[in-house]
Amino acid sequence: MTDDRVTVALTGASGAPYGLRLIECLLQQRQQVLLLISSAARVVLATEQGLKLSASPDQALQQLTAYFDERGCPPAADQLKVYGKEDWFSPVASGSAAPKRMVVCPCSTSTLSAIATGSSNTLIERAADVVMKERGQLIIVPRETPFSTLHLQNMLQLSQMGVTVMPAAPGFYHQPQSIDELVDFMVARLLDHLGIEQSLVGRWGYAKESS
Repeated sequence: MTDDRVTVALTGASGAPYGLRLIECLLQQRQQVLLLISSAARVVLATEQGLKLSASPDQALQQLTAYFDERGCPPAADQLKVYGKEDWFSPVASGSAAPKRMVVCPCSTSTLSAIATGSSNTLIERAADVVMKERGQLIIVPRETPFSTLHLQNMLQLSQMGVTVMPAAPGFYHQPQSIDELVDFMVARLLDHLGIEQSLVGRWGYAKESS
């Protein structure tokens, strides 16, 4: 059975545009998004995007629905779900119900550490732990610079456990002309790894052949 669900977690690292654009593209591709938002992520969203989300999952869902509607991508019924940080009865908290794919974008170094050590103190950490134990696909997008030795050790540990570590480091070979195009570069790579069609950025070598 094909699972068209993806868990997306937004945490307190800088890089809110990456997370929002990823959600938008997933909605466009008719994927169901199960969204988890940390308290720090709400601060980052307000600071970087002017998007002030309520701590109430229901109200946050209404706000995000309006946000994506304004961008021409209104979620279909039940296509976007928002869960609170301690909603332990949500599907993402159990291996019997959670999606097999999860992206933490952006991923703070504190969330990175918690996932690496299996602390599971919040729903985001538990959801990541579930995906890992069920041998699903977990992608984390850390956004920090420079990385300390501890950060690198945590990333190495996760990589050795099968997690894809994809730092927010956009390339420039596609000659981006705007910040949006830099964001799209990272989102395109995420969609590629999720196995979802994308036309945001051409693939290396093919643009030259087509010209």
